[in-house]
Amino acid sequence: MKTLVTYMSQTGNTKKVAEAIYGELTGDKEIKALSEVKNLEGYDLAFIGFPVMQFDIPPKVRSFLTENTKGKNIAIFMTHAVPEGFEAIQSWTGSARQTAADANLLGTFECQGELAQPVIDMLLKAEDPQMKAFGEMGASTKGQPDESRLGKAREFARNIQAKKK
Repeated sequence: MKTLVTYMSQTGNTKKVAEAIYGELTGDKEIKALSEVKNLEGYDLAFIGFPVMQFDIPPKVRSFLTENTKGKNIAIFMTHAVPEGFEAIQSWTGSARQTAADANLLGTFECQGELAQPVIDMLLKAEDPQMKAFGEMGASTKGQPDESRLGKAREFARNIQAKKK
């Protein structure tokens, strides 16, 4: 079985999760930035990761999922700046599921990542109270994803790979 771990990462959070997943996989495997992947031909399983940006899937990732996952065995992982269990996460996960509706989606994983300081600064200056509140949460994201979250990503990788064997 040949497995691909591919990801888009802006600040390194999603890359850390991708590396944790990759390190846990057994067998023939590759890890590549999403920008280096043309399609999923030749892979039996693909883990596809991305950061949530502006409360949604980045457009490049949305296009990749739509154009390349039909009939493919995939697992999706994403990073975001809010704590796990935050209400909006359900809509982000749902959006990813809808985008990859033609794939054989074996599972999803999400975890908190560190919010970049320029984004925190921008949010704190926003007039919208909700945006300010997100900015105020920024300090609590420092150091994320931490080892506990990376451990959960490794467990996710094992579970997904076991489903495919």
